[in-house]
Amino acid sequence: MHLNVRLDEAKLCLPVMVGVRVDGRKELVALAEGYRESTESWADLLRDCKRRGMRVPILAVGDGALGFWNALREVFPTSRERRCWFHRIANVLRAMPKSAHPGAKRTLAEIWNAEDREHARARCPRSSWPTAASSAKPSRRSSMTSTNSWR
Repeated sequence: MHLNVRLDEAKLCLPVMVGVRVDGRKELVALAEGYRESTESWADLLRDCKRRGMRVPILAVGDGALGFWNALREVFPTSRERRCWFHRIANVLRAMPKSAHPGAKRTLAEIWNAEDREHARARCPRSSWPTAASSAKPSRRSSMTSTNSWR
C-alpha cells in the first residue's frame, strides 16, 4: 500500500502480507512500514514473520513487484511463486485495444477457472484468442513472458 503521507520527504509504503486459510478465508499476516517496494523492505517483513514462527509458505502469490519475489527467494527459497490473476489480466488488457477487452476477458476467465492446465488449453486454444497484436500498444513488460508467467 502506498500512502499519500510524506515523512522526511519520502512517501510511506506499507508492505502487506495476507494469508489464505484452507477454507478460503483471508487473514492479515503482517504489515510493516517501508519507503519503497524494495527487496529489503519485503525481506525485513518476511524475516520478521519467520522469526515469529511462520512456516515456509507452500505458495506465494504476488502482484509482480520485483522486490517481493527477490525477498521471497532469499528468505523462503523453497516457496513456489505465482502471479496474481488480477494483475496478470490487467497487464494483458493494458497491452490490447479496448475493443478486444470483452473477448480477452472471457478467454482469460475460462483459463483462470479451468480445473487444470490441460482443461485450460483444451477450452482456450491460442487460435481462439482475440487477435489484436497489430493494433496493440507496446508494453514495457509482458506478464505472459515474465519469469513468473503462466506456470
